[in-house]
Formats: sequence, C-alpha cells, structure tokens
Amino acid sequence: MKIFTIGFTKKSAEEFFTRLREAGVRRVVDVRLNNTSQIAGFAKARDLKYFLKAVAGIDYIHLHELAPTQDILDDFIKAKGAWSEYERRFVQLMETRRIAEMLPEELLDGSCLLCSEDTPEHCHRRLVAEHIQKHWANVEIVHL
Repeated sequence: MKIFTIGFTKKSAEEFFTRLREAGVRRVVDVRLNNTSQIAGFAKARDLKYFLKAVAGIDYIHLHELAPTQDILDDFIKAKGAWSEYERRFVQLMETRRIAEMLPEELLDGSCLLCSEDTPEHCHRRLVAEHIQKHWANVEIVHL
C-alpha cells in the first residue's frame, strides 16, 4: 500500500495538480480541520474537489477525524507551543479516535493526505501517515 502526502502552501496550482497526477494519486484525503478558509483559492474545499476531478481525474474527501482538535491547533499555532507537545497530543488523539481501526484500507491505498504545510516535518499529515504505517502492514509513505 502506498500513501502520499502533500501540502499546498508555496505551490502554484500547476505544480500542485501536476505532482498529484504524475504520482498516480487516486484520491485526495483532506485532513485539515478548517478546509474553507485557506489563502490559496484552489485549495478551498468546494473548489479543490472540482479542480481535482476536472484537472486530474482525482477524487476528494474531507476526513475531519484525521485533523487535530481546535484546542490542540490553537495551543501550537496561536500560543506558539512546542512541536513535541503538539505531536504527543495529536498521536494520543489518533489513538483515542482509533483511526487505524476505523479507516478502511481501500480508502487510503493510493490516496494523498492533504494539509496546508509546505513540508511534512511539522505537519500532522505526516503523523497520520506514520500512525497508519505503524498499525497496518506494508505501508509506504511518499511525500510529494
């Protein structure tokens, strides 16, 4: 199984959609808590769903269960909290939500986890992918 991840920040629409298409992504799984208030116009939920299908033939789904809670997000971003604390709390949240058990494997196979962060190092999409990899067999993670 292959799970991709991508962030749309610092990418043009052309670069973003080309990366997805060339990687063979079948579905984008939006893991943002808020998917309607982003600066990049092409990444707003309604527009993104349309563009993915029209430009690249890719399906779209938003899974808020794979997003942090507002308090975890606020403590990290607004209160300038430590990444290690954010990571600890978010991993605990995934365990509590039992995401590795509730998600069907066919939903994520060939899918790309989407968030806004440019790179995966300090983004929860990486944590989601690694959590799945830890709990499922033979999962390869590819950051686009």
